[in-house]
Amino acid sequence: MQTEKVHLTKEKETLLATLYARALESRSPNPILRDEMAEDAVRHIDYNFDRLKVDTLSIAIRARQFDLWTTEYLVDHPDAIVLHLGCGLDSRVFRVNPPPSVRWLDVDFPEVIELRRRLYPERAGYELIGSSLADLQWVDELPRDRPAWIVAEGVTMYLSADIMNPLLSRLTNHFPSGAIAFDAISPAATRMAGANRSVRATGATFGGFSVDDPQELKKVAPKLELVKESRTPEMPGYAKLPLSMRALVRVFDFFPSLRKLSRLLLYRF
Repeated sequence: MQTEKVHLTKEKETLLATLYARALESRSPNPILRDEMAEDAVRHIDYNFDRLKVDTLSIAIRARQFDLWTTEYLVDHPDAIVLHLGCGLDSRVFRVNPPPSVRWLDVDFPEVIELRRRLYPERAGYELIGSSLADLQWVDELPRDRPAWIVAEGVTMYLSADIMNPLLSRLTNHFPSGAIAFDAISPAATRMAGANRSVRATGATFGGFSVDDPQELKKVAPKLELVKESRTPEMPGYAKLPLSMRALVRVFDFFPSLRKLSRLLLYRF
């Protein structure tokens, strides 16, 4: 495979940060997340990854939790359709390795999808959709007779409520049943994009979508039922975080506004 010169800007460029974090963690002696596809992709991308200053462990912990939830859902629903929204260069389909009965679709901007085609191989039951998440026409082409597992990692904070709310409503009404998992920041965190070194390095900005009370999303997607509101201490690999970071997380527990800065939300519908 030849080296790929990458020209992405702002929010799209942040996908390189999460890719690099997964690759670095995969190379570590006892990784939380083994991701050889990420390692290989980084080797074939012509880009100065060091400028991103990634928070390797936090990103790997989050990815591992989404992988586990995905695997658990597919064990119970081997005929499911999977929608990986804002997939970036995540190789989750290869890490999870679903059975052939699963139809898996990765969705992202057309230029991101084209880069994926050059970096990752094809596999049975795996499809790519090049589209903005603001344009929902592609949803109409999806089957309506399968349960759906929908995952959006590291993307919702870059979306506005005007995009995210119709997306949730449309998807939960399209399928007969399913589950959806995504990371959500609080209203206070939407003003803190500059505190994230990777976000700051790319010039990206948060889009405005936030979640204070997870039950509030029932107003835009009434079928949603909250299953789990997960914070970092509850995720696999938390013990690998530096003691100073774990102490900070525990301090946050005493302050509701800080405790809600960033969580993973799991719903069924």
